[in-house]
Amino acid sequence: MSQVVIGIESTAHTAGVGIITSDGEILSNQRAVYIPEEGGIHPREAANHHTESLPELFRKALKEAKLEPNDISLVSYARGPGLGPCLRTGATAARAFAYSHDIPLLGVNHCVAHLEIGILEGATDPVLLYLSGGNTQVIAYAAGRFRVFGETIDIGIGNGLDKFAREAGMGFPGGPKLEKVAKGPELLDLPYSVKGMDMAFSGLMTAAKGKLDAGHSMESVAFSIQETAFAMSCEVSERALAHTGKKELVLGGGVACNSRLREMAMTMAEERGIRCFVPERTLCVDNGVMIAWLGHQMMGANYSISEEDNVVDQKYRTDMVEVTWR
Repeated sequence: MSQVVIGIESTAHTAGVGIITSDGEILSNQRAVYIPEEGGIHPREAANHHTESLPELFRKALKEAKLEPNDISLVSYARGPGLGPCLRTGATAARAFAYSHDIPLLGVNHCVAHLEIGILEGATDPVLLYLSGGNTQVIAYAAGRFRVFGETIDIGIGNGLDKFAREAGMGFPGGPKLEKVAKGPELLDLPYSVKGMDMAFSGLMTAAKGKLDAGHSMESVAFSIQETAFAMSCEVSERALAHTGKKELVLGGGVACNSRLREMAMTMAEERGIRCFVPERTLCVDNGVMIAWLGHQMMGANYSISEEDNVVDQKYRTDMVEVTWR
């Protein structure tokens, strides 16, 4: 008999409640996004937003799924990494729901959840190119853990795009707004910072702002940012694929919604003779479904829940997770 898992996402600007069956059927994917009036994400304001949003998201999710709380087999929530106040808000909501209905509670790693939801799309043993606001990593499974083969050494690519957009007067979130105007036709010379298997984005964004201030069009600057940043990301991914010998690439994270990134990744995969899996956009962005699915995967491998699993961890790295279900 299929079991049902509910997942709570609250690592940054998104409060999410998702419900999925153990067969992989998504019953509901409810989200509410905090958008600051100015500047970037203010952690406590985002946490207040989540506090106000989560009760209604729970109600909507259960209503859409046509379920009662006692139909739920597991409550899964994002332990980290993320913003402390936001993580604690989601954890509190998860505990309240789980304890009041006597349901097992499990905290999971947000980054690994992005990878596992890609595997739900049909991949078996992929390299994950994970691009989001606070995270930029190239991840693959090896020897009992998801290893980070490359990552940003300064800021996440999404935060870099948001920072540039704010300084250019475009507001938040920056990535989707830059994508809309990234028409070219001029490809500007911007810093291409790949250091071994790692990447750096802050210099790229600073140089791009300099190009804009020097009179280059927003269309050309946005186009050049995307081409440079995504080429860097695809290069490190391709190197990880060559190193591991894996034959699948999965895209994950909010930046993976970008059509140009998808096109570049698909082209690289085709040229290497590998398969590229791109989840639908509602599963690339932060969401509760991926949190629920990872919880199911862990419990399906007879994971033993400990007290540590019910404590949030802002610095809960991808490679800290002991992978017992692969």
